[in-house]
Amino acid sequence: MKIYFACSITGGRDDEDIYQQLVGILLSMEVEVPTAHIAETGIEELDAREDPSDIYFRDVSWIEESDLLIAEVSTPSHGVGYEIGYALDLNKPVLCLYRQQVVISKMILGNPHPLLTVLSYKDLNEVEKLLRKYLSEIQDIPEGSI
Repeated sequence: MKIYFACSITGGRDDEDIYQQLVGILLSMEVEVPTAHIAETGIEELDAREDPSDIYFRDVSWIEESDLLIAEVSTPSHGVGYEIGYALDLNKPVLCLYRQQVVISKMILGNPHPLLTVLSYKDLNEVEKLLRKYLSEIQDIPEGSI
């Protein structure tokens, strides 16, 4: 299974430790995460050196090749919102995770798309359980029904 992981880069990195732990959890589940590097410290500087069109075409290609998208949306990000919409437009399942005490966009919370799941979590132990449950349910969906 290939999972596109999305999180804030230019919108703020206050949750970087959470991103790193989420990617670690996903990798421990033996899934492929082509965007694992975006959780790393210093990604803003690396990203700033890249041509915007190169990043765009690389990232949409990764979304197209992925089975689903998982986004940590506690920190607002234009790019993450775009990636979520792009994945849903491709009929890819999307899981948005956010810390319970954070207020997130009503465009995400109110979106009725059947492939969008939005879940809050109180700590990383809970988020790991949520991820494992979500991924096991996704894998049980019959091929071609999405």
